[in-house]
Amino acid sequence: MSDDFAYNENWASIYEKFTSIRGKVVEADRTAAFLDRYSNGGSALELGIGDGRVAVPLSERGVRVEGIDNSDSMLKLLANRTDLIKTWKGDIANFRSEQRYNLVYCVYNTFTVLITREAQLGCLRSAAEALHDEGSLVLELPVPDMGGFVSGQKTTTTFVDHENTFVNADVHDPLNQNLVSTLLWFSGTSVRTLPYRSRYVYHQELDTMAECVGLKLAERWGDWARGAFTEGSKRHISVYRRTGL
Repeated sequence: MSDDFAYNENWASIYEKFTSIRGKVVEADRTAAFLDRYSNGGSALELGIGDGRVAVPLSERGVRVEGIDNSDSMLKLLANRTDLIKTWKGDIANFRSEQRYNLVYCVYNTFTVLITREAQLGCLRSAAEALHDEGSLVLELPVPDMGGFVSGQKTTTTFVDHENTFVNADVHDPLNQNLVSTLLWFSGTSVRTLPYRSRYVYHQELDTMAECVGLKLAERWGDWARGAFTEGSKRHISVYRRTGL
């Protein structure tokens, strides 16, 4: 993953408030409950652990959680919350672990921050190698919404309340399946600009990449409550297991 698009100090300083406004903090308990089923009461590794939004409630369920992140600032936020979760700084596109886990998981939009197909394949390969034979890889990804682009650009208002307005400005790079984006966060009289880059992936391509590294799709859901994945779903929760067992 390019350091140019890693979480920077600006993201780290506002991440908890941002995820809270977007409902992701409230959702964390449902996410942890879903993941707990696949950990079998054992161990889990989170890719892009951030500030521990999901890892902390999962560990409170008795799962031994560890995590990787490439941001010192985000890892510091997690360390300030708890000292019970082992973490290390690293690139989720290429990591090695001597330990094997019942569960490896990557949530929210983290997988798409890997901006090349090769990096995403490397992440899947590393995750597969980190699993126990009967372990599960769980990925949460958005369903790409490529409508509304004009001359390769789109501006979307993604959230509004009495205090905050979020506007996303996206530039589409179709050759690389990349979106070069800026989140504009209006709050009162202040405006924050938060740049990021992502590589969108359709679920069919994700399944093909998984097969390339020895994983097969076991389940796919539309949300953490195990709702059906349909043509109208905005995201998917995909569960993979190792093949050839």
